[in-house]
Amino acid sequence: MTILVFDIGGTSIKHGICIDGKLNNVNETPTDARKGARHVMETVISLIKKTDIAYGAIGISTAGQVNASTGSIIYANQNIPGYTGTKIREELEELFHVPVMVENDVNAAAVGEAIYGAGKDFESFLMLTYGTGVGGAVIQNKQVYHGSSFSAGEFGAIITHSDARLKGSDYFDGCYEKYASTTGLVKMAMEYNPSLNNGKKIFSSLDDPGVMEILDHWVDEIMLGLATLTHIYNPSCIILGGGIMVQPLILEKIEEKKNRFIIPSFAHVKLLPAGLENLAGLLGANYLAEEYVSHRSSSFSL
Repeated sequence: MTILVFDIGGTSIKHGICIDGKLNNVNETPTDARKGARHVMETVISLIKKTDIAYGAIGISTAGQVNASTGSIIYANQNIPGYTGTKIREELEELFHVPVMVENDVNAAAVGEAIYGAGKDFESFLMLTYGTGVGGAVIQNKQVYHGSSFSAGEFGAIITHSDARLKGSDYFDGCYEKYASTTGLVKMAMEYNPSLNNGKKIFSSLDDPGVMEILDHWVDEIMLGLATLTHIYNPSCIILGGGIMVQPLILEKIEEKKNRFIIPSFAHVKLLPAGLENLAGLLGANYLAEEYVSHRSSSFSL
């Protein structure tokens, strides 16, 4: 089956064509998210219209909380203004007359890792992505666990600094993503040296003992969340994604600190880097679209 796949993020829309599970023609188009939801949808529609190959379905991985049953956006922050309530599946199915599957980007990436990447040897695992915030997903028996309202896996909201949460006014004050995200690392680094305003500059300055100390503290913040999740879920594996996790030093430090944070009877948990990098969402969207088409076909044949 040929499936068009999209991964809608705040900065870019990755898109490609999957033919029998093989990803081809991967490209990126600027999201221009500040222009709002309608612009984002028109961009996706334009890309689909430009496709010159026959396809049987569309798979979409997207930012925001997604009702995977209806293919609509339950909630999205102002990174894409007006995105909340967007009925992606309904609109695209009406326009292109093929099945459309829509899933949250971290969930889709976790499915991609479950089928094709670092999680393929595990039936169940957790996945976290570290970037502007901290995203999460729960995979159980190779399926996304959505929770009661399609919002399971909001690991960035784990409270790791109770004083900041109790004194704060924002729901994420004192929470994991404020401290363990790449944004959190950059904030700490800029307090030490204002020129260290991105991850690349931080990792090129590790010969500075002060920067190395900041990185070490940031990994402690990461471990606070990983230890909490390990002790609650008792997973066999946690997959760690996000662009910053390609840095081998981070995984080395996480492994070094593991025994200090995790109870010995839970220490079998494997903490693994994601294997598909920025293609995980596209591959996950493809697999989910395949499953959706198969399910629809089975329903219609009854």
